[in-house]
Amino acid sequence: MSVAVSLTESSSSSTTTSSTSSTGSSSSDLQNEFMTLLVAQLQNQDPTDPMDNSQLTTQLAQISMLSGIEEINTTLGSITSQLDTNEMLQASTLIGNGVLIEGNSITVGDDSSTTAFGVELDSAATSVVVTIKDSSGNTVRTVDLGSQSAGIQTYSWDGTNDSGTAVDAGSYTYTVTATSSSGSTVTATPLKYALVYGVNTDSSDAVLNLGLSGTASLSDVKQII
Repeated sequence: MSVAVSLTESSSSSTTTSSTSSTGSSSSDLQNEFMTLLVAQLQNQDPTDPMDNSQLTTQLAQISMLSGIEEINTTLGSITSQLDTNEMLQASTLIGNGVLIEGNSITVGDDSSTTAFGVELDSAATSVVVTIKDSSGNTVRTVDLGSQSAGIQTYSWDGTNDSGTAVDAGSYTYTVTATSSSGSTVTATPLKYALVYGVNTDSSDAVLNLGLSGTASLSDVKQII
């Protein structure tokens, strides 16, 4: 019988058409095409050579599978949309809060107040030294933090140089050197402070507006302070 061949050709035609369409054929369209072909086949079949039930069962299973896949895709789309919404809501709770992200800058205010900074250690270190430099690259302060455990540590600088004199207001940078008990280098990532001013929603991902510090995604936030 020709029912299987006719349906396959129809499915192929639908697939070809869907390649030029932005949405493609739905499972409902395929079901309608199948029923039209089935009715025509039943009306015109040869009584001496009736349609094979196994072929009909196979085609029905294929249509059912296509319908199930479409429903799964719809469900996944809904879940993705909900996750995006939850991410936006989570990001909005950070507005007005300070966060630590990767970076090595410290800002000193006119009153000698300074922004917090942090260090992320891949493993425990017996010695952690922070070297703070001015915009010209001159070292103004060296701080020995001693032994530190693995993970993120937050610190503050009093805004004075090695002589105890307050430094000028402005932007400073710092480097971190960490070593283990065996004397080997421990990977240390400097973290800078940034204030979250808002959340940009012009993309599928929540993007934090950090003012002069630029933007960052939620995954970039190492710590909320």
